[in-house]
Amino acid sequence: MNDFFPLLILNGRPAAGKSEILHYLRQLPAGVRRARFHIGEMIEVDDFPMLWTWFEEDDILSLKLGKPRLHTTPDGYFLDDALWHLLIERLSLEYDKLVRDQPGLHSTHTVLIEFSRGSEHGGYREAYDHLSDAILQRAAIFYIDVPFSESLRKNRARFNPDKPDSILEHGLTDDKLERLYEDVDWVQVSAGDPETIMIRGVQVPYVVFPNEDDVTTNPGPVLEQRLESRLGVLWACWERMHR
Repeated sequence: MNDFFPLLILNGRPAAGKSEILHYLRQLPAGVRRARFHIGEMIEVDDFPMLWTWFEEDDILSLKLGKPRLHTTPDGYFLDDALWHLLIERLSLEYDKLVRDQPGLHSTHTVLIEFSRGSEHGGYREAYDHLSDAILQRAAIFYIDVPFSESLRKNRARFNPDKPDSILEHGLTDDKLERLYEDVDWVQVSAGDPETIMIRGVQVPYVVFPNEDDVTTNPGPVLEQRLESRLGVLWACWERMHR
């Protein structure tokens, strides 16, 4: 058995620190990342670029071609809540294609799947139900926990209006962030067990990374130690379940 996760799901409110943690891990020497954090070579699958493409396409359709928008309203909400689930199905499809094209993928790589979900559009309970069996059988969940006030603060701080499509610099308006992400169902979804979440009959291990004190914006020893500790706990649980 390998000494790293085959697949890690990163969840948390917008600007909780998901992309910052990925950026930090990406900069580490491969041997250090694998030995201390149980992360192999990294392949990242994020639903934000998919979502942003819909906004761009809808603007082209409506503003340049005079056609109806397919996915979103002019003020940036989805036309149908099912599109949130479509994004999860797309993440699963992208994973299936990775495994198809690289049969030995998990002998060297950890696939990191990133998304946020709020209760307003189904929450994590509904999102997890749309993950494929192939993902659930290999996954561990790493939830980055911040209160809404911290998500709001960092969302404001990171937003670069010149690069709204950037993974590290995109942001939402305050009213949109409040509507979509003030309420999240993580506590309810994870309440049944301190180590695992049952998803369609599969027990998926999870761990919570507290980040209210924002150790991810300026990475340092505290982030390093906390990340190593929380991933170590998660790895021990995942290894025990898959031994």
